[in-house]
Amino acid sequence: PYYVDMNQNLFLQASLHSSDQNLTMFVDTCVASPNSSDFRTLVYELSKSGCASDSTYSLYPSPQSDVARFGFNAFSFVNRFPSVFLHCQLLVCRYHDFPSRCYQGCVRRFRRNADS
Repeated sequence: PYYVDMNQNLFLQASLHSSDQNLTMFVDTCVASPNSSDFRTLVYELSKSGCASDSTYSLYPSPQSDVARFGFNAFSFVNRFPSVFLHCQLLVCRYHDFPSRCYQGCVRRFRRNADS
């Protein structure tokens, strides 16, 4: 566990360990839950499809393509739960494959009109 105070800035880093040096990572979606085994019932969305859902969530530059860095302010679930657990989905793509999802950044999905 990592103990923090409310509203303290949390900085996280994910590293890809691979012999293939031609890979890059992208943080696609991150959600928090008070339950380490249930990320569907009671969740707080930090980011979705590469877009910040929380105003304190930020992506940070990384010195290497195989490292993803992000952060947000610490919070709790209405003080009813002693812990907050994170579940993040990261994408791995070929380095400099600009059409790949890793290089598209925030992608907002728009709903189509059912009549069209």
